[in-house]
Amino acid sequence: MNQPILKVENLVKNFELRANSGIRKTKRIVQAVSDVSFSVDRGQTLGIVGESGSGKTTVGRCVLQLLDITSGTISFEGKNLAGLSFEEMRQIRRKMQIVFQDPFASLDPKMTVGSSIAEPLVVQGVDGDHNEKVAHLLELVGLAADHAKRFPHEFSGGQRQRVGIARALALDPALIVLDEPVSALDVSIQAGVVNLFGDLQERLGMSYVFIAHDLSVVRHIADRVAVMYLGKIVEIGDKKSIYDHPTHPYTKALLSAVPVPNPTTERSRSRIMLQGDVPSPVNPPTGCRFRTRCWKATELCASTEPQLVVRPTGQLSACHFPE
Repeated sequence: MNQPILKVENLVKNFELRANSGIRKTKRIVQAVSDVSFSVDRGQTLGIVGESGSGKTTVGRCVLQLLDITSGTISFEGKNLAGLSFEEMRQIRRKMQIVFQDPFASLDPKMTVGSSIAEPLVVQGVDGDHNEKVAHLLELVGLAADHAKRFPHEFSGGQRQRVGIARALALDPALIVLDEPVSALDVSIQAGVVNLFGDLQERLGMSYVFIAHDLSVVRHIADRVAVMYLGKIVEIGDKKSIYDHPTHPYTKALLSAVPVPNPTTERSRSRIMLQGDVPSPVNPPTGCRFRTRCWKATELCASTEPQLVVRPTGQLSACHFPE
């Protein structure tokens, strides 16, 4: 029970881009995820944060084997997921589920909410009274049991996401990947959904991989945080170390953009404005991938790629000139 429920080592995921250029076909490789390693303990939440295009969603889909990995290993409950047969992977998927970002697109509009929640039970051949199970799941996520007869269009965005959470809980999973589960919701209802995740984890003991770009949300729910930039983890550690003592310039820039509710404190803060756009993953910069936007960059950053190093405050970060 002391081993991590999920262990990812040296994960690489490449995508091929094919294009027709006259009579010649060209092929380019996009390295969406590059040498990513982390672990998640039982009952723990790992938050993965970064800008759009950082590779965080690709990591989540690779963990669930929704995407075939290029290289590396992904172990769940001590078992390497690579090379498993369809039936073996099918059994493991009972313990690994996902809540998608868009609650409007993740539910079939032609199916009742009850049918959508019961579908995993049907697919996995679970015996028993599905109606009773569906009613229990709806109540567990804060909805009424009689909502099972309604269709998705009869619910608000927050309610639909609760239905998606109920569906993910149907098979009593040990790990759930939450792929930006509140970013499509109104700010007024985000807190309720995030609090629901915390309550469910405390009650059911699940582990989460929480993917998001909103650092204030991640701070509320995560135990550990991994910061990604252009396919790589640039800083990873426990929540307190990351938020109180960021050592990578990119992490510091992200945190400077998070608003503080105290107006006096907010006015006295200096926000770090990054220059330029995220480079193309087709042709990433040499050395440190963040150097093209970093105010500390030198020739060393262009020639030598920094490795993740343990810092005095406990976290690991990949920077030649840490904060």
